[in-house]
Amino acid sequence: MKITKCLFPAAGYGTRFLPATKAMPKEMLPILTKPLIQYGVEEAVEAGMDTMAIITGRGKRAIEDHFDISYELESQIKGTSKEPLLNEIRALINKCTFTYTRQREMKGLGDAILKGQALIGKEPFGVVLADDLCINHNGDGVLSQMIKLNDKYKCSIVAIMEVPKEETYKYGVIAGKEIEDGVYMVSDMVEKPEPSEAPSNLAIIGRYILTPDIFDAIKTTKPGKNGEIQITDALLALAKKGMVLAYKFKGERFDCGSVDGYVQATNHLYNLQNKKEKGKK
Repeated sequence: MKITKCLFPAAGYGTRFLPATKAMPKEMLPILTKPLIQYGVEEAVEAGMDTMAIITGRGKRAIEDHFDISYELESQIKGTSKEPLLNEIRALINKCTFTYTRQREMKGLGDAILKGQALIGKEPFGVVLADDLCINHNGDGVLSQMIKLNDKYKCSIVAIMEVPKEETYKYGVIAGKEIEDGVYMVSDMVEKPEPSEAPSNLAIIGRYILTPDIFDAIKTTKPGKNGEIQITDALLALAKKGMVLAYKFKGERFDCGSVDGYVQATNHLYNLQNKKEKGKK
């Protein structure tokens, strides 16, 4: 079955960016002239998806407004040099269907994904955490890479990257057997382990391809630390019953949920844009 839907958990508070995120969703923080969530939607569209299911919360209306027509603004700039600046977002609005539901309480990523069941239905789907900005200048985006792998194996897949051992406490971490270059069959997954307890240094980042049986797995997953339902625990349950793969993706990932990663991503794309402009001269 072709994967056409992508889920965006976007209900979090973004506390690491306070006070900027007091009234503005962290997913709307701009990298150059585009908000983080637009980069994620563009990656999903590149992978062949056209239905975006967005899990929001209180104070997140700006996301819905961004992916909608702004009649007053468009009327004001129509026919001016500013009008082409809206071409990319107009193309997304015309190409995609955007659906929304709310996560009323912050109960973890697993709970956020479960809230999307009514929007997703009984089919495989992608998941993008917008504050993980992923870029591959030399080929397909991360979701496109993962969909090709799903076409081959027909199972849930998590994107992974190597991290310093002392930083495993920040991530979900996998253990598994490498079955082909960069592809691991998962045997264990641990949420934010201490470095001394981490099964490897292969950390899960914010890209997933999930099969619809993940919803039943989440429903039977007990809350962990801070009462949150972890997607890693639900995926581990699936891995024990069948097959979950971890994929060491090609490209770069910036943690734009942190100030350091956000600045790095901004500088990276700014320098890249300057090189392109100089190349045109």
